[in-house]
Amino acid sequence: MARLKRPELTAEARRRNREQLARAGADVRGSRRRRRLTQARLGQRVGLSQSSISQIELGLGGSFSLDSWQSIAIALDRPLRLEFGRDSREEPVDAGHLVIQELILRLGRQAGYGRAFELATRPADPSRSADVGLRDDRHRRLLLIEAVNSMGDIGAAVRSSERKRAEAESLGAALGDGEGYAVFCCWVVRATLRNRALVSRYPEVFAARFPGSSSGWIQALTAGTAPPAGRVSCGATSRLPDSSPGVAADGFDRVTSVLDKA
Repeated sequence: MARLKRPELTAEARRRNREQLARAGADVRGSRRRRRLTQARLGQRVGLSQSSISQIELGLGGSFSLDSWQSIAIALDRPLRLEFGRDSREEPVDAGHLVIQELILRLGRQAGYGRAFELATRPADPSRSADVGLRDDRHRRLLLIEAVNSMGDIGAAVRSSERKRAEAESLGAALGDGEGYAVFCCWVVRATLRNRALVSRYPEVFAARFPGSSSGWIQALTAGTAPPAGRVSCGATSRLPDSSPGVAADGFDRVTSVLDKA
């Protein structure tokens, strides 16, 4: 919504209040009648006059306190909720995940890949999907990119990636006309202090599991070159770069040098 000047804001507030008070008043009237209460009887229960209840039911209850409205709600056994609408600037729950996916999808577009958001590795079960799928029809390659915002159970995540890769190989075989697509997998990890600390704490685990070169993957994602040897790799992203040409790779840096050893 555009920012309103004070007179416009006041007018808009009054308009919305009229609408809400009219609806609330109609609710009070309907609930009172269903309970076979007179306006006077309801007023006695909440400490208001009959004429005050009448005003409220007519949609003219803006001058009454929130305590009075709450008392009416309790007397009618109608929970009263006062809440703000959803903040348009509030990030979605998976915002950190989406930042990485947005980056990879944009890099894929710039490099000429066919792209898929949440690529189903088992089409019959859409819940089983890779975060981003990049398809290179010319070289018959299918790249599975896993966006890792926060590393928790490393072993479970590795097993999940391996399962998706195996499923994608079946998918890649079905895509080709006699010759299937080679499948490659890469983790793009958000470069938080915690994630960096985990990689530093378990260097041999990550080196054994992610033998591909992260710098090689940057080239594959930004220039469409062949992914590095080793079908699973890991790189890091610290920020979402802007969309200006030639800066896409700036969002990446290496998790640790051990990951660059093929």
